[in-house]
Amino acid sequence: MDENLYGTRDKRGFWTPQKKPRPAPVFVWPVKPKAFLRWLLGYPGFLWPWNTLFFVTSLVAWAYLTPSLETMRKFNPGWISLILLRNAALTLLVYGSFHTVLYIRRRQQTDFKYNSRWPDMDNSTFLFGSQTAENVFFAMCSGVPVWTAYEVFALWMFANDYLPSVEFRAHPFYFTSLLLLWPVWVSLHFYTIHRVIHMGPLYHLIHKLHHNNVNPGPWSGLSMHPFEHILFFSAVLIYFVIPSNPLHVVFGLMQLALGPAIGHLGFHRIVKNDEKYMSTENFFHYLHHKYFEVNYGTGDRLLPMDDWFGTAHDGSSEADEAMYKRMKDKKYVRG
Repeated sequence: MDENLYGTRDKRGFWTPQKKPRPAPVFVWPVKPKAFLRWLLGYPGFLWPWNTLFFVTSLVAWAYLTPSLETMRKFNPGWISLILLRNAALTLLVYGSFHTVLYIRRRQQTDFKYNSRWPDMDNSTFLFGSQTAENVFFAMCSGVPVWTAYEVFALWMFANDYLPSVEFRAHPFYFTSLLLLWPVWVSLHFYTIHRVIHMGPLYHLIHKLHHNNVNPGPWSGLSMHPFEHILFFSAVLIYFVIPSNPLHVVFGLMQLALGPAIGHLGFHRIVKNDEKYMSTENFFHYLHHKYFEVNYGTGDRLLPMDDWFGTAHDGSSEADEAMYKRMKDKKYVRG
């Protein structure tokens, strides 16, 4: 495949797409109605494919793989184990599938791979001496249990009427609006906590574990320190403050848990054949792993916090210069 049709690879093996990452056409000025509609309804866009797939998965999980609210009124190992197993199975399916296709079978080799090198399999920096093994361990042994704990507690709260439940039939507009606005809240929440854990000792104590993945793969997405998992999934606590529905919680946590696989693929596209491909376009977040001090926000740039706070990087040489100047000025201010 001629990657030059879509981007360029430098002498060090780093591939850069021709199309630079831009903020979603939502919180931009002047308003661009046509661009907004293309982004909302097009491919890849806000609704399709990922948010739609996450919602459908959540709907199926809620309808067929979640106990009744009556059952969940009391904490019981039975129904809690069911949700834990369901979440673990989904994690293995999603993360494992991407990893198998792209990194074990290497079906498209390094076509559209940002870094031509493969993840370290013999590196003492990582637990067990393997990047993939460490990633799987923290994703499954910390990420999935923390995700499950938030979900179990929230569902127990709804089951006991400690949280008011909003039904779709009674309030369809409000119900749907909460689903559509969830990614906006995630963008704000993620940028905030992400900046915090990049500060001083918090970075070395908590976030460095995730950033050891300079060359990330799918499993890197959910590989974090347990305390970072607690902060990451805490976005769902917004539903403890505003009226919502158990499905909002299931969907919100599902998107948080499975979305990082897309954001850390390490590939710009998943090639189906010479003419068809699945777009992932996670270059914006890949640059964060490459440079550390840029692109703190979510890869979809729904809420362009990095642009507003001057921390955006689009992979260009101009962005490099702006980043180095900002870091130099920051060092100078600190003395």
